[in-house]
Amino acid sequence: MVVAMTLDRADEAAPAPSAGALFLAFLGVGLAGFGGVLPFARRMLVEQRAWLDESDFNETLALCQSLPGPNIVNMTVVVGRRFAGPAGALAALAGLIVAPVTIVIVLGALYGRFGALGRIPGAILGLGAAAAGLVAATAAKMARPLLARRPVSGVAIALLTFTAVGIVRLPLPMVMAVMAPISIILAWMRPR
Repeated sequence: MVVAMTLDRADEAAPAPSAGALFLAFLGVGLAGFGGVLPFARRMLVEQRAWLDESDFNETLALCQSLPGPNIVNMTVVVGRRFAGPAGALAALAGLIVAPVTIVIVLGALYGRFGALGRIPGAILGLGAAAAGLVAATAAKMARPLLARRPVSGVAIALLTFTAVGIVRLPLPMVMAVMAPISIILAWMRPR
C-alpha cells in the first residue's frame, strides 16, 4: 500500500515505539501546542525521537494532506498504525486529543465568564501571532530537504502555489488540481 511504502524507510531510524510510548509522545505534543501542533509533532517525530527522518516526515505529511480531515490527526493515525498497529493508532490519537479537548473545554468556560475583561482580547491576538510564527518556522524546516533534492523545480512550484493561493486568492482545490500534476511530472522527469 502507499502508506506502507511511504513509511518503510523510517523503520531503520529507530526501534518501533509501543502503543504506550506513542500515547505519551503525542500527549506531550498535544499539551505543547493544542490548536497548532504540527511544529511540535515534527520536532518530536524527527528531532527528538528520530522515529521519522526529514524526508519521511514530509512524505507522510503530503500523504496525510491528501486525506480528508485535519492533517495532524491523519499523521497521528498513520504513524501510530505504522509502529504499533491499530492499538498504536488509537493510542497516538488519544494522546494527541485528550488533553487539548479538556483544556479547551475549561478555557471556553473561563472565557465565557471573563473574556471581556481587560487585556484578554489582546492576549489572544498575541497567541495568534506566535502560532503563525511557529507555522512559518516549521515550513522553513520542511523546505530544507525538498530544496536539497530538487532546488529549481521545488522553489518554482512553492512560489507559484503561494502566489496563487496567498496573493491572488485562487481557491486551493483549483490550484492543487493544476499544480499537483505539474509537480508529479517534474518529479518523474528528475534524474535519479
